[in-house]
Amino acid sequence: MAQPNDHGHSHNPGHSHNPGHAQNPGHSQNHGPGPHQSPAGNNSPGASASHPAVAIQRQPHPRQHQHRSGSATAFRWSVILNSGLSALQLVIGFGFGSLALIGDAVHNLGDVAGLLLGWGAERLSSRAPDERFTYGYGRSTQLASLANAVLILMASAVVLMEGIKRLGAATEVISTPVAWAAALGIAVNLFSARLFGHDSSHDLNRRAAVIHLLGDAAVSAAVLLSAIVVGLTHWYWLDAATGIAVGLAVAWTGWGLLRDAMQVALDAVPPGIEMAAVDQVLRGLPGVLDVHHLHVWGMSTSQIALTAHMVRRPLDVDDMDLLHQAKERLAELGIAHSTIQLEPPS
Repeated sequence: MAQPNDHGHSHNPGHSHNPGHAQNPGHSQNHGPGPHQSPAGNNSPGASASHPAVAIQRQPHPRQHQHRSGSATAFRWSVILNSGLSALQLVIGFGFGSLALIGDAVHNLGDVAGLLLGWGAERLSSRAPDERFTYGYGRSTQLASLANAVLILMASAVVLMEGIKRLGAATEVISTPVAWAAALGIAVNLFSARLFGHDSSHDLNRRAAVIHLLGDAAVSAAVLLSAIVVGLTHWYWLDAATGIAVGLAVAWTGWGLLRDAMQVALDAVPPGIEMAAVDQVLRGLPGVLDVHHLHVWGMSTSQIALTAHMVRRPLDVDDMDLLHQAKERLAELGIAHSTIQLEPPS
């Protein structure tokens, strides 16, 4: 049921405007019945106030745009463990001549920097919105993912250049300590990835951390295999070749993350959301004749937003009921924040 001064927006749960700017929580543009008359024939102001859609809209504003951060434990322990691992691998790599292990350590250091960026961005994104940043700070997680990708690509370039140099002048490698350090790297990275659990499935920032950690575990496995072969055959050139392979693997990981981060930064439709399915859901609502100006994007690495205009027959369904149904259907698709404008047939 539309009220006077409606402007055509339906906000997601938890969204209310700043003090002094009072608007109807349903916030739909209605050119049907008069301002105090429901299409369903219910003229009681209390009826609209008690509607589920109204109760949803009247939740406190800061809760809506506040990024849903997971536990900081995963970031904290991953940073501690990988910092110690990187230091150990650098000491053994330089001390026993293994470029492959040095490359693994550089990759781990890149991950430590990325984890710190991600951790800091997640804490920043949990701050409540204010008058200047009305959507909150969720974008900081996207920026952290982008910076992380650049760091990984830079680290891979260093390892690749050093590997190419060593191919022409193989350096003797003492394989036993290298093998133990690589095995430790596998254990630390797998354990760190496990710490993030299911938190990474819906958050690009955390997913980036898990991808890096799993990539490091694979790199450590390659270094371990190389160290064993070098120890058995004394093919010292194999360590340099493995270092180049490590650099390429790191570059591939960084490029994939950079691509994903750029897509999010450019407001691309988030992975897992099919625009055809969203359009079909909205068109399937009672009384809806057309859907246009449909946009879906990521407000942060874990929140998806939508705006749309829906043309409907005003007398077919109460506007509040229609908006409530739309939000429920969109939530099932993973879209928690929606702004919907209702329009009459032309």
